[in-house]
Amino acid sequence: MTLIGAVAVAWPFGAHAQRAIIPVIGYLSSSSRDVHAPWTAAYRQGLTETGYVEGQNVALEYRWAEDALDRLPAFADDLVRRQVAVIFASGGPAPALAAKAATATIPIVFEFGADPVKLGLVASFNRPPGNITGLTNMSASLAAKRLELLHELVPDAAVIALLVNQTSPMAEPTTAEVQTAAHALGLQIQVIGASTERELDTAFVILAERRAGALIVAADPFFDKQRDQLLALEARRALPAIHQWRHFPAAGGLISYGPSLANTFRRAGIYTGKILEGAKPGDLPVEQPTTFELVVNLKTAEALGLTIPRSILSPADEVIE
Repeated sequence: MTLIGAVAVAWPFGAHAQRAIIPVIGYLSSSSRDVHAPWTAAYRQGLTETGYVEGQNVALEYRWAEDALDRLPAFADDLVRRQVAVIFASGGPAPALAAKAATATIPIVFEFGADPVKLGLVASFNRPPGNITGLTNMSASLAAKRLELLHELVPDAAVIALLVNQTSPMAEPTTAEVQTAAHALGLQIQVIGASTERELDTAFVILAERRAGALIVAADPFFDKQRDQLLALEARRALPAIHQWRHFPAAGGLISYGPSLANTFRRAGIYTGKILEGAKPGDLPVEQPTTFELVVNLKTAEALGLTIPRSILSPADEVIE
């Protein structure tokens, strides 16, 4: 039986049955269960650190959009009808925006890479009013830094491409930031959009036609899902590319720069646990990362005929050989 943000669960005790009511968290994601598995585990770890263990004293209702963002509003409405205790929204800004549109009372914890103030989700980082708070890994705002690293790594590349998911709310701010940074460096940027597997294949044909010498892959859940396809295309075209998360170079990509996604999700779990304990979202400031990971794959660099400069190797947090 579903009760206001909770589930009634029975445990036998001698000849009697005792009933305990446990809170329900609505887990709303633009991604898929398989792709999101490591981050879901990190989220559950954060819950555990605040005393909540899935299946024991908390339940999770999962809603996976499988990259079909138009499904998110219906999923959010369904979670509101089920009167969950908290909604956790992850996988880009779209789930959080859908959750905000669905409820002004149920607490919402978000996790994504854009600026929540610019998106209109919260009015302030320090004291977000209303029912919404969360964590931004600010991955979108690191695009300019990735451009600098890529230019340092491939200084002879006259044309550098930026791959974005043109359907994402983060596409426009990411593009603007990279173009501003490119202008300062005197570089030419080619922006290519892709939001399906077929469009990804086509994008790399266009990159070859435009003689792109290096590639920045924007932070986006769709590209996370298509990691293997992306890495295969980069290898086939012998195109040096920089990504946002360490699992790209760990799987054979060249280089990545960004915060620890596992830690961000763990912190989101802790935030959710605090709300379940009675904290108000407005009293929990929106968190931003303070440390970032630079990961380099030397084997991939060798295959591409690149020598990683010491200015990149020395500060690298991880070098994959």
